[in-house]
Amino acid sequence: MAVIGHYIDGKIVTTALSTAGRSSPVFDPSTGAQSGEVLLATGATVDEAVTAAARAFPAWADTPTLTRARIMFKFKSLLERDIDALATAITKEHGKTFEDAKGEVMRGIEVVEFACGIPHLMRGDFTEQVARGVDVFSARHPLGVVAGITPFNFPVMVPMWMFPVALACGNAFVLKPSEKDPTPSLMLAELLAEAGLPAGVFNVVQGDKVAVDALLSHKDVAAVSFVGSTAIGEYVYRTACANGKRAQALCGAKNHLVVMPDADLDKTVDALMGAGYGSAGERCMAVSVAVAVGGVGDALMEKLVPKVRSLKVGPGLDKDSEMGPLVTKEHLAKVSAYVDDGVAAGAELVVDGRGLKLQGYENGYFLGGCLFDNVTPDMKIYKEEIFGPVLSVVRVDRYDDALKLVNDHEYGNGAAIFTRDGDAARAFDRDAKAGMIGINVPIPVPVAFHSFGGWKRSVFGDRNVYGMEGVGFYTKMKTTTARWPTGIREGAQFVMPTTG
Repeated sequence: MAVIGHYIDGKIVTTALSTAGRSSPVFDPSTGAQSGEVLLATGATVDEAVTAAARAFPAWADTPTLTRARIMFKFKSLLERDIDALATAITKEHGKTFEDAKGEVMRGIEVVEFACGIPHLMRGDFTEQVARGVDVFSARHPLGVVAGITPFNFPVMVPMWMFPVALACGNAFVLKPSEKDPTPSLMLAELLAEAGLPAGVFNVVQGDKVAVDALLSHKDVAAVSFVGSTAIGEYVYRTACANGKRAQALCGAKNHLVVMPDADLDKTVDALMGAGYGSAGERCMAVSVAVAVGGVGDALMEKLVPKVRSLKVGPGLDKDSEMGPLVTKEHLAKVSAYVDDGVAAGAELVVDGRGLKLQGYENGYFLGGCLFDNVTPDMKIYKEEIFGPVLSVVRVDRYDDALKLVNDHEYGNGAAIFTRDGDAARAFDRDAKAGMIGINVPIPVPVAFHSFGGWKRSVFGDRNVYGMEGVGFYTKMKTTTARWPTGIREGAQFVMPTTG
């Protein structure tokens, strides 16, 4: 059985001294069998990692941006070389299908590609002669040691939303991945080392709340990035800020897809299948609510129901599987309980995926696709993020009613509209209170040179991740006003200097 440790100062660490005997089992979701044991960090482990990062930071920050960019280029090449190995590791510990896992790695690579342009992205501004003999110039500087706390559902992509930009900007990084699927984090660390990243610049501490709290309170951690649930995200944000750190927390979601009467229903149904059931719904940008406007509900359900019933559920490494298992036994029970609650609340469970057992994988954490119709906004399955393969259909009479549902919900991560009507699409784009909008695109996760971020209780902090928002988050601006002696002494000046 694999023992999964930390990565500190360029080395895998599995010593008992670093963990005080604390560990947690890691499972293969397809079989339910334990595949490994991950060591859980203590405060001392975190301090060891942060100290190594702080020690490595000055030399790394002083490294020319071109050199840092070349390391990112090499890292990108190594990721492409090892994409199948990374995807396999993701599938074995998370459960998503192999092709979905490869897609995750590719979306992470896109951020590395963006970070390769850091020499240009770190350029400052210069203004000559703002006053007589006075010039002003500005430059971006790295923060120091920064930390990333990342979730189980994207063990490669979400960390790569953070650390490529942070490292390229000259920071040192400490990653605290999910203890549910920790192996990919060590693979990333070793690829960075192979790419030429100096020891100590990137570190990994496996762990739980103990490690999180240690990072949030450590005096040498300058900034914290988080992706996960709203309850934990708010705690992370408030605690980090209370300890004087820059913080961003991207949190829960309840993403709506509005289906207008003129929508192409075949394309809409395909979009709902992929966005609702891909990765077993364990995505913060998964579509969990379809809002059928006008009389389109019956026609939508007529096409959607057989698709959900024929969904191919199986082990993630089976090439025929369209959807894999949920990540843990506990999460399977949680999602199943939501389905129970929806039935009890009076929603119509048109497709019931509970109790699914696969031959040879009877102990796997499988749940078939679940589809509810006639869901109402007062129901728990509508209000809360389920994070599973459960799609709710809400029927409304008018577009304004659909928009109100989107805007009244506490979450505002993403929202989509499917329509042929440009006027409706433009109005939705302007008026929907969500951070990411899709027009005939079900999962509008921005490309790497834009930025990812939600509104309302889907985010805490005022900076999105990756793109120029990421560069802004991981740097601080210094502006210099300079005047060189001309040989004429003017004497002391006791008034505010002006540009006259």
